[in-house]
Amino acid sequence: MILDQASLATLFTDARTQNGWLDTPVSEAQLQQIYDLMKWGPTSANCSPARIVFVKGGEAKEKLLACMGAGNLEKVRSAPVTAIIGMDMAFYEKLPALFPHADARSWFVGNQALIDATAFRNSSLQGAYFMLAARALGLGCGPMSGFDGDKINAAFFSDTTVKVNFVCSIGYGDATKVFGRSPRLSFDEACKIL
Repeated sequence: MILDQASLATLFTDARTQNGWLDTPVSEAQLQQIYDLMKWGPTSANCSPARIVFVKGGEAKEKLLACMGAGNLEKVRSAPVTAIIGMDMAFYEKLPALFPHADARSWFVGNQALIDATAFRNSSLQGAYFMLAARALGLGCGPMSGFDGDKINAAFFSDTTVKVNFVCSIGYGDATKVFGRSPRLSFDEACKIL
């Protein structure tokens, strides 16, 4: 099935990085819907390393603000929800359940370079699925990498095997705060068919 042009526009061509937010809440049911869509996106050996902390307000938001770079403070402060997309560095412990037809856990045990690369690559993929799911459900996304990762890990993932990958605010975007569309590389600049 090919999506219609309106659906493609929602996901890609009209979608924009949001820099400001309307004062409209995002429900816990909506957050569950996002996850329930994104989890179906493929990862290598179904490893599914992404772990998400949804920060909605109060003390948690203050902790997150203390970790953000100056240019991202207002984006997080005004967002109804900011998702911390983390990566579980012990993702392979779940492989017996997630990939039961092979001993995939053994591929990773003792191989830190493979663990690091797999966790980062696949949690990044899952973060992209997260943004597509949010957009498909009518929400805007503001992904960010301007933060202190050590502070986020200490504040939100201490005593766990999870580390932050990136941060993404979600909600209903304020169209007046969207920047002009930046150019993209053409097919010929970015691609080669061999």
